[in-house]
Amino acid sequence: MESTLSIVALIIFVIALVFVFKTINVVPQQNAWVVERLGKYHATLAPGLNIVVPFVDRVAYKHSLKEIPLDVPPQVCITRDNTQLQVDGILYFQVTDAMRASYGSSNYLQAITQLAQTTLRSVIGKMELDKTFEERDHINTHIVNAIDESAANWGVKVLRYEIKDLTPPAEILLRCRPRLRPNAKSGR
Repeated sequence: MESTLSIVALIIFVIALVFVFKTINVVPQQNAWVVERLGKYHATLAPGLNIVVPFVDRVAYKHSLKEIPLDVPPQVCITRDNTQLQVDGILYFQVTDAMRASYGSSNYLQAITQLAQTTLRSVIGKMELDKTFEERDHINTHIVNAIDESAANWGVKVLRYEIKDLTPPAEILLRCRPRLRPNAKSGR
């Protein structure tokens, strides 16, 4: 009889322990967790100690609220004077609304990347090749403004876009290469 009571007490203790661990959630600084109650959005947990109802509530999404760099893959853009230009950039963004970041888009990272690429092609397409090298700040600003407008619905704030590299075709690089001058000392 005593062994049965001790087994029941142990089971009750384990169940109570599970309830405590399921009830208490500690959200780290610069994070936001989205809680669903029975499959529907219920709340966003702020950093610190939070209590949820076990087996009814669940943490469905975890978002970092830090600034995130996103590498935009290199792509070929065509300028207004029909020259191909390979452009490589990096986008910096931050999640500002965890609920919208969870439910506003099925994949906000992919959506931001695709929007950055299409906007970049559009901006480069309106410029001549020479202007693309001079107008980097204009290109960056235009891309940030265009993406930020759409990204607000996804709970994301686009902070900045930086062009890492502009590479014209090899033929243009060869034409622009400075001619080698003879060296006076070597007698060439």
